[in-house]
Amino acid sequence: MAMRYLTARLAQQIDEELMSASGAFSIDQLMELAGLACAQTLATVYNREKYPRVLVCCGPGNQGGDGLVAARHLGMFGYKPTVYLPKPGSKDIYKRLATQCQNMSIPILTPSQATDVSPLKQALSQSDVILDAIFGFSFHPPVRAPFDAVLPLVTQSKLPIVSVDIPSGWDVEKGDEFGVGLQPDVLVSLTAPKLGVKSFKGRHFLGGRFIPKALDEKFGLNLPEYPGFSQIVELPSEGESQKL
Repeated sequence: MAMRYLTARLAQQIDEELMSASGAFSIDQLMELAGLACAQTLATVYNREKYPRVLVCCGPGNQGGDGLVAARHLGMFGYKPTVYLPKPGSKDIYKRLATQCQNMSIPILTPSQATDVSPLKQALSQSDVILDAIFGFSFHPPVRAPFDAVLPLVTQSKLPIVSVDIPSGWDVEKGDEFGVGLQPDVLVSLTAPKLGVKSFKGRHFLGGRFIPKALDEKFGLNLPEYPGFSQIVELPSEGESQKL
């Protein structure tokens, strides 16, 4: 049976169930596992000898939290991550994750004012690959300030991009319908792929090896098996999946 692609509502419902009394996961646990999967994906595709400098672009929500976790793990893996926060998150968990990065001497860049993109320009010129953790599945176009200045600069850099869950600027169900989203080379979907990335043509991984079998069956997700002890599994490309 084909793997199920999630609507925004269904993705939210699964998250809520995971963190319910019966699911028993905390947001910290889920973010840690998601961020680890993102770091593993980048490390799988972009060897640290050739791509040591990773620019992790984090939004202010849970997606950005995943990015902060990934930055910490990438530092542990021997990469040289730098975190860029166009608009830092205000939640306690976000601040704690940022502190964990600072404790590892991972640089965290923030604009001096909302319209200042000079730190981003400087960071892009000194990076080898980008981890895009700006917008998550709750994003709805259009792209607003300060992100409307950030996304074009990331695109213009021509650096390879690994996007978390859904490329920033894409609608979770309709994809890049306005043509303003990032065009990543690699995507790591979390929990299960979202409807808007069904036609994604780059390398596509699934991360989030925490879905209980009962939840998989309840929602008819038909998730693939993860190999060995890996936190990620590569999904077949659109062409390959049509052959199966």
